[in-house]
Amino acid sequence: MTKEALWTKPFLLTGGVNFFQLFTQYILITTLPLCIIDEFHGSELEAGLAMTFFQIGTSVFRPVAGYLVDEKQKRRLLLGSLVLFFLVMAAFNAADCVEALYGLRLVHGIVFALATTTAASIAVLVIPPSRRGEGIGYFSVTTNMAMVVGPLAGLLLYQTLRISGLFLALAVLAALILAAASAISLPPKAVQPSPSASKTPFFEHFIEKRSLLASFLGGLVFFAYGGILTFIPLYAASLHMAESTGLFFAVFAVVIVASRPVVGNVLDRVGPSHVVYPGFALFIIGFILFGFVSTKLWFLLSAAILGLGFGALSPVFQTLAVQSVPASRAGAATATYFWFLDIFVGLAAMTLGLVAQWFGYSLLYGVLCPAVVLVTAALYYVEYTRRCFHS
Repeated sequence: MTKEALWTKPFLLTGGVNFFQLFTQYILITTLPLCIIDEFHGSELEAGLAMTFFQIGTSVFRPVAGYLVDEKQKRRLLLGSLVLFFLVMAAFNAADCVEALYGLRLVHGIVFALATTTAASIAVLVIPPSRRGEGIGYFSVTTNMAMVVGPLAGLLLYQTLRISGLFLALAVLAALILAAASAISLPPKAVQPSPSASKTPFFEHFIEKRSLLASFLGGLVFFAYGGILTFIPLYAASLHMAESTGLFFAVFAVVIVASRPVVGNVLDRVGPSHVVYPGFALFIIGFILFGFVSTKLWFLLSAAILGLGFGALSPVFQTLAVQSVPASRAGAATATYFWFLDIFVGLAAMTLGLVAQWFGYSLLYGVLCPAVVLVTAALYYVEYTRRCFHS
C-alpha cells in the first residue's frame, strides 16, 4: 500500500513558520539578559524578569489560544497572530527602558502562544491520520532545531550587530515569516472552525479534559528536560567544559533528528508503548551518565543518549493528547498539551535551581531527574498499559 503524502507544501511551510517563531524566542532568551545588563545597566534579577514576563503571557493565554483555534478560521488566525508578531518585533527597536522590554515580552508571550498553537494545530490536521505519529515527530524537530540554532545565532548576532542591529534583524525575520505563512494553502478541514461551539461547556472551551493525562505526562518529561535546558551552561562551566555547551546541544539535536523516522514509524505501526518504554529507559540512563560526567567524551555520550530518550518521548505524548479528541478539538488539545509544557518548564527553572544550589548538580541530574522520569513511566504504565490489559 502506498503511503499517504506527508511532506506536502502546507506541512513544510507550517513547520517552517513554527521553527522561525521558536528561533526568535531562543535568540531573545540568550540576548535580552545581555541587553538588560549591558545596555540598560540592569541587575541579574532584572535580566531574569524578561523571561518571567514572557512565561506569564504564554501560560495565561495558552488556553484562550486553544479556544480561538477551534472556534475561528485557522488560516486567518495564523496570519493575524503573525502580523502582531511582526509589530512586537518592530517595537523592540523603539524600546528605551527595561520596563518597555518587560511589556513587549508580556505581549510577545501572548502572541507566541496564539501563533504556535495555531501552527501546531494546522500541522496536525494536514498530517494524514495513518502517519500522525511520524508527522508530529517531524514537526517537533522544528522545536528541537530552534533550541540548538537559536541561542548560538542570537549570541553571534549580538556580538556582531549589538542590540539595535539584532532587533532590526528580528523585525525583518518576522516579516519573512509572515510572507511565508501567507503562501500556505490549506484544505477546508484544516481551517474551518468547529461547528459545536454552543454545545461545549464553558470550561472545556479552554482546557480539553480528554488530553489532560497525556499533557500531564508530557509535562513531567519536559520538567526533567527543563533541568538540562536551564542549567546546562552553569553545569558545563562547573565541569570546566563551558566551550562544549554548544556541541552538547548539537549532538542532542542531531540524534533526535536522526531517530525521528524510526520513532514515527514504530509509533504509527505498533503503538506508543513500543516507543515509550525504551524512551524512558534511555532518558534515565542518559541522566545518570550526565550527572556523573568526568570527561568530554562522557559529556557528549550522555547528550546522545538523552537525545534518543527525549526524542522518543516528546512526540508520543503530543500524539496521545491529539488522538484523544476529534479533529474539531485539535486546537484545545494542542493548547492543553503546550500549556502543561509551559508550566512544567517554568517550574523546572524555579525549583531545580534550588536543588542544584543546595545539593549540587550530581544529585540534580543523577538522582532527581531520573526519579521524575521513573515516576512518569510508572504513571504511564498504570494509566495506559495496565488499563489496556484489563479493558
